[in-house]
Amino acid sequence: MAALLICMAGLLQLAGCAEMRMGQPKATIENAAKLRGAGLAPVEVGRFTPDPAKGAGLDQGVSIRSNKLRSPVEDSFAQYLRQTLRVELASAGLLDPGADAVVTGVLSDSQVDAPIGQGTASLGARFVVTRAGNVCYDKQLDVNATWDSPFVGAVAIPQAAGQYEALYRKLVGVLLVDPAFQSALAKP
Repeated sequence: MAALLICMAGLLQLAGCAEMRMGQPKATIENAAKLRGAGLAPVEVGRFTPDPAKGAGLDQGVSIRSNKLRSPVEDSFAQYLRQTLRVELASAGLLDPGADAVVTGVLSDSQVDAPIGQGTASLGARFVVTRAGNVCYDKQLDVNATWDSPFVGAVAIPQAAGQYEALYRKLVGVLLVDPAFQSALAKP
């Protein structure tokens, strides 16, 4: 029994308490394909903020076991989402700071849980498109993920961080294929 406890303590040390940073947002082939040929007008990406009703913690980091995962973009998950959208639009040639259509967003959900067994993560935001000052799209979008979460923290923690980070690309992908979003950005 003592040997088992010592072994478990050693494994927990492998996970340790640490602060981790997500990778910088990168364009994906899947999202670029969704944009190309969609007949969309260029768009500006405006302000993204965390939902003030959810508290500051929503935007500042998530805990994965005893580790803190943070955004590399201004230490803000709302800004990470904004930058993810900007990178995807830029890769398709649709990002234009002078466009009359502007996408803004409010981060409403940001969670990850990696217990032994099944890990879960969720991400949500309300996206608004204004064109010439008029709202032409306003919708809450949410995505989630589940995966097998192993006992060993050295495996489970990076896996959970990767699953959570991938939700940003997934959420942007859901936005890009939304027919109402595409209609709001259709070329005049």
